[in-house]
Amino acid sequence: MQIAESILTSKNKFHINLGLDRTIDALVRLGNPQKEMEYIHVAGTNGKGSVCAVLNEILCTHFINSDVKIGLFTSPHLFSYCERIQINGKSISQNDLDKYVKIASESNSELTEFEILTVAAFLYFKENKVKYVVMEVGLGGRFDSTNVIEKPLCSVITTIDFDHTQRLGDTIRQIAYQKSGIIKKNCPVVIAADNFGFETVKEYANEINGKLFIAKDVARRNLFSVLIDGKEYDFALLGDYQAKNLALVLEVLKHLPFRISEYTLKRALKNVKWKFRLEYRKNEKLLIDGAHNPSGIKSLREFLNKYFKKEKKTFIFGCLNNKDYTTMLNELVLPEDELYFYEFDYPNSLKFEQLPLNIKSRAKKIAEPLSLIHKTKNLKIVCGSLYMLGKLFYPG
Repeated sequence: MQIAESILTSKNKFHINLGLDRTIDALVRLGNPQKEMEYIHVAGTNGKGSVCAVLNEILCTHFINSDVKIGLFTSPHLFSYCERIQINGKSISQNDLDKYVKIASESNSELTEFEILTVAAFLYFKENKVKYVVMEVGLGGRFDSTNVIEKPLCSVITTIDFDHTQRLGDTIRQIAYQKSGIIKKNCPVVIAADNFGFETVKEYANEINGKLFIAKDVARRNLFSVLIDGKEYDFALLGDYQAKNLALVLEVLKHLPFRISEYTLKRALKNVKWKFRLEYRKNEKLLIDGAHNPSGIKSLREFLNKYFKKEKKTFIFGCLNNKDYTTMLNELVLPEDELYFYEFDYPNSLKFEQLPLNIKSRAKKIAEPLSLIHKTKNLKIVCGSLYMLGKLFYPG
């Protein structure tokens, strides 16, 4: 096991303990590296990672022939902690991850896994002279360790729905209030008007004098293109929800201290990749998606109904046991669909025996999903936990 992984997964680190005090203390001890960069800060229930990926691709494309460096901080990872911290689209090396995680963990012995990674990212970005950082909130926003950012170029709040209710609250208003915590005085924040948490976000922005901006509506979404505000874009990320994410991104671009050309924008949108988010492998009739909560699963089902309505479908599903798997499976799988359940090797993964009776009676437990993928001619949809997808498709 690598040094970083050993530290991050140790029993006294591998847990969630929301709050900013530990992170602030560590950063002060390290000279406040976070103050050296400018940020786009992204919170929400679904779509955070996609918005970050698109923004990162656009900024990297814009600055490709310059000395300006772009940082990206996201979570969770699929295969390695290194994926979470990137500069100009390149993941941090294992040696550097080991180095900065060790420094971060020693700066305050009480830091949790995510707090260590956040501090390590700030330090790594500073020492590599990164100028702009696209930063994804880990959980919530108000008490998330990334929320030490004092004056972002722009904040973004993506779709708000029920998730992590034991920590963020069991109403949309409570959850939206927590995510609104990333909004800062006199700084722009972008949100869609149809966001379930819109009114709460608007109230909070007004209360602290944040500058609220509303993303344009999506006029049309085809499988590979999107029409927004009278302009059509070829867009590599599939799904209606990705079109909404793109609308958020286009609004964010208006509030940056530099202009993105149409050429740069169109080039970036064609090239952007976000693994396991409606990733369609046409030759294999395989769709891979990391939908892992009811809202994400609903979006996946709507996508299938719109673009693959006539296809016979075989689902392979697995998730963590702290998710609302009953709601997800009832939403996702229709009576005519096949359902296979996969118990993947990960802490707290859902077991077949935990499934409700109505689902267990029609599901088949499967030990080797990849063998099924190559046998059936149906449209295969592998979905659920991102950790499961990483272990399935990149087991090394």
